[in-house]
Amino acid sequence: MLEHISYSDLNLSGLILCPVLGSITPLLIPNSRIRPIRLIGLCASLITFLYPPVLRIQFDPSTAKSQFVERLRWLPYENIHYYIGIDGLSLFFVILTTLLIPICISVGWSSIRHFGKEYIISFLIREFLMIAVSCMLDPLLFYVLSESQFRFGATPYSTIIIGVWGSRQRKIKAAYLFFLYTLLGSVFMLLAIPLILLQTGTTDLLILLTTSFSERRQILLWIASFASFAVKVPMVPVHIWLPEAHVEAPTAGSVILAGIPLKLGTHGFLRFSIPMFPEATLYSTPFIYTPSAIAIIYTPSTTSRQIDLKKIIAYSPVAHMNLVTIGMSSRAAAGIGGSILPMSSHGLVPPALFLCVGVLYDRHKTRLARYYGGLVSTMPNLPTISLSSTLANMSSPGTSSFIGEFSISVGAFQRNSLVATLAALGMILGAAYSLFLYNRVVSGNCKPDFLHKFSDPNGREVSFFLPFLVGGATVRLIASLLTLLVRMGVHPKVFPDCMHTSVGNLVQHGQFH
Repeated sequence: MLEHISYSDLNLSGLILCPVLGSITPLLIPNSRIRPIRLIGLCASLITFLYPPVLRIQFDPSTAKSQFVERLRWLPYENIHYYIGIDGLSLFFVILTTLLIPICISVGWSSIRHFGKEYIISFLIREFLMIAVSCMLDPLLFYVLSESQFRFGATPYSTIIIGVWGSRQRKIKAAYLFFLYTLLGSVFMLLAIPLILLQTGTTDLLILLTTSFSERRQILLWIASFASFAVKVPMVPVHIWLPEAHVEAPTAGSVILAGIPLKLGTHGFLRFSIPMFPEATLYSTPFIYTPSAIAIIYTPSTTSRQIDLKKIIAYSPVAHMNLVTIGMSSRAAAGIGGSILPMSSHGLVPPALFLCVGVLYDRHKTRLARYYGGLVSTMPNLPTISLSSTLANMSSPGTSSFIGEFSISVGAFQRNSLVATLAALGMILGAAYSLFLYNRVVSGNCKPDFLHKFSDPNGREVSFFLPFLVGGATVRLIASLLTLLVRMGVHPKVFPDCMHTSVGNLVQHGQFH
């Protein structure tokens, strides 16, 4: 049973509302005053980033109870509450969110001049929604907030960041694909929540986890939640929107999309579907294994045919996140616990790669792989950084991805050796296309007809604390991500320690042992 403990000296609502307060001030400043708008947005995101370390210090990893809990009645005529808290499953999602938003604002430093304060406000409000979703313990508000950050309110990602600030004419099509695919799955979950409310009279997660749903109702509710979460993972065949969205989005949009929203699907599985519907989860294991294994084999094969650098990188999340779904469905502590580590790692690896592509695009104004070659002779520092992120993307030992994917393989082998073998084969194919791309862009002869002698970013650009003094994507920001990748790979013990108790409680509650 999930319980909670509260701390009076920490307030999660303050963390959630901090980006909102930061987004209000730019509304009072005209677009002509770009510098104050930039500084306010960056300072608001940095202040928010300082809060999670305090949570981590006071977090108690020895208990599976939700901590820093707050509860407030939301609808007076129904037993529906504003109910938030953090456990080992959600702590790192909050930390990851607060880390990536300042980076996104810094990467879009020059974009703010062209797009105005709306660019800053959209990212700050999006940060508010992502933190709130990570902390939410009420399924109804989880649904409302997760759908808000995909479509509605002040941060309609598909219609603003992609549709308005995208890079090519196909950005409108990409925005519609994003909207329609996520809407299609979400409708089913919207129908499931009233059904839960009618049976239990509440959407309180504490009560729902102790409610015995009939086998038939569990299956229906699980299918409804699966339809919503599978699109957000995304699983094959509802993954088409993701490469299009990445290609058409600006660099900052790709960074935040790869970093956080893709985790909503897997987070929803861990938070709601698996513990609330354990019998349906057992029955549905083959149903999850099949498309996940197909995606792990299919996406590397498709990636090898792409010519756009962003699209090549955009396909890698599909394979990695489907490997995560295999770990979650393994019904083993190693698989479920291991699936959380790649989710955290995946929030760092593709953003670093997208930042590398952003640096190239800022200088050469093209993302087509055929125009690049011999990059090491013109930009010697950037290939070194991209090599580190490429090794992490192929789950090399010593990087953040290796430990998690190894644990997933162990958990999968305990349940289904065939699926585990296919997953391992997909990892090999992923390593092959990653090395092929890196060699194609970095090594070989330089192409002087397309690439001029552009130097690496200068000293000001590589300053982590002063990225707002210069425009464009900065290599120092990429390097900051890579330090975390190496930290998670070389000494990963601190990460499983924080989530071990919560994972054990999830496995025990679902009776998977």
